[in-house]
Amino acid sequence: MVEQLRGLQVTSTQVSRAATELDEELAAWRNRPLGEVTYLILAARYEKCRHGGALVPAAMLTAIGMTPDGKRCVLSCSVARSEAEHHWREFPRSLQERRMHGMKLVVSDDHAGLEAARQAAMPGVPWQHCQFHTIQNPIAHVPKSSMRTEVVENIRRVVNTEDAAEANRRFKDTVARYQKSAPGLASWLEDNIPEALTTFAFPVAHRRRLRSSNQLERRNEGD
Repeated sequence: MVEQLRGLQVTSTQVSRAATELDEELAAWRNRPLGEVTYLILAARYEKCRHGGALVPAAMLTAIGMTPDGKRCVLSCSVARSEAEHHWREFPRSLQERRMHGMKLVVSDDHAGLEAARQAAMPGVPWQHCQFHTIQNPIAHVPKSSMRTEVVENIRRVVNTEDAAEANRRFKDTVARYQKSAPGLASWLEDNIPEALTTFAFPVAHRRRLRSSNQLERRNEGD
C-alpha cells in the first residue's frame, strides 16, 4: 500500500520495526491512568481475526467515558473470543485497575454476559439500557407483524419525551394498551422499559448523550 500510495519501497525489516513502535504506543495508551469518569458506555462488535491460521470471529469490547467536564474519549478496547461473562468481567476491572472512579451511570445493551459482569464489577452503579435496543428488542414479542410499526412508535413516544412524569404516564398507557391483545408483549414492556428511563435522574443537558450506546456503535461503524 505504501509503495502504491507514495512510490516508496518498504522492506520487511521496516514493517516489523514500525509494527513494534505501534505496539508500544498502543500499550502505553491502553495502560494510561484514567481518573474520574462520570458516565461509562460499553458496547461490542464482531470482527474477523486471524487465530491459529484461520479467520475466526472475535468480539471487540469497547468503552467510552465521559468526564465531569463533559469530554468524551475512548477509554479502552479489548479483543475477546466472545461476549461471555468472563470476558466482559475482566474488561471493566481492567479500567478500575487504571484508577477509573466516580461512575454515576453505565450505558449498554442488555447482553446477558455484559449484564452479569457489570453487576459483579460495578455493583450499585445505575444502569441505562440503550434506548435504541429497547425499541428494537420487543419485536420478537409482537404477535402480529402488522403491529410492529405501531409498537415501535409507542415505545419511541415513551423514551423521547423530556419529562419524567410524562414518560411514566406514556409507559403505563402503552403497557395497558397491550394487556389483552398481546399479554406477552405487555409483560416484556413492563419489565424492560423502566431500565431505559434511568437518565431522567440525571441533568437534562446530559440525557441526550446517555440515552444509548449508539455513539459508540457509530464510532465503530466509522472505523
